[in-house]
Amino acid sequence: MVRLPLTPAELERGQRLGALLRRARGERSMLGTALDAGVSPETLRKIESGRVATPAFPTIAAIADVLGLSLDAVWAEINRADAAAPARSAHEHHAGERLAL
Repeated sequence: MVRLPLTPAELERGQRLGALLRRARGERSMLGTALDAGVSPETLRKIESGRVATPAFPTIAAIADVLGLSLDAVWAEINRADAAAPARSAHEHHAGERLAL
């Protein structure tokens, strides 16, 4: 399966996701956080740096849970700049973009 290149919006959301997770992790070690979430430290490092802009939903859910973040808060943060974009119908939104979580 060929993976399509990420759009600038997806890359930006990935950067916002990484920044949110870094802030939430605070002084916790990356290793401890990753192990508690059941992901590799390298996976967490890539997500936090924005190198993995569209991680799998279960991965984000596990990390968010360990960090005490609600998925609603994660969703709101990564999509905050999108609110300034022109409104689109739900069909247009889901037909043209991958889920950022």
